[in-house]
Amino acid sequence: MKDSNWDLDLRDGLRGESIVADILGADTIEVKTDRRWRHTGNLYIETECYYKSSDSWELSGISVSKATHWAFVLEDSVLIIPTYRLREAIHDHPRPITCNIPPNPSRGHLVTPALLMELIRLARERDEIALEEQYADKYIDPAELRLPD
Repeated sequence: MKDSNWDLDLRDGLRGESIVADILGADTIEVKTDRRWRHTGNLYIETECYYKSSDSWELSGISVSKATHWAFVLEDSVLIIPTYRLREAIHDHPRPITCNIPPNPSRGHLVTPALLMELIRLARERDEIALEEQYADKYIDPAELRLPD
């Protein structure tokens, strides 16, 4: 009888360390400090900005970002999310808003940190199910798993 999940805890701990190292070593992280999130519960993700010089709306923010990750400074904590996941969030759960703060009004979407965390959880489940389905019809003979003596 096994008393501990030490080996699973170790594996998950090592995986977590690897993820943090990858993030901290990422080529580009776009860092955002949303001063209103504490009062609204929302994070603002800019997609367009109005430029007086050209008198037009132009893509900006996440629409043109080349960063691999976005980091949101939330008081004394930081939420870091891959850019593609953030793009999925505003595509799959759009909450468009216009921010009319001079001198450059902008357009974007609102997301909550809770929604981002839920989308990460659901994506993980989706990935695990896809992996299970990929190997569901493949029989592996237990004898093939034996190590040579």
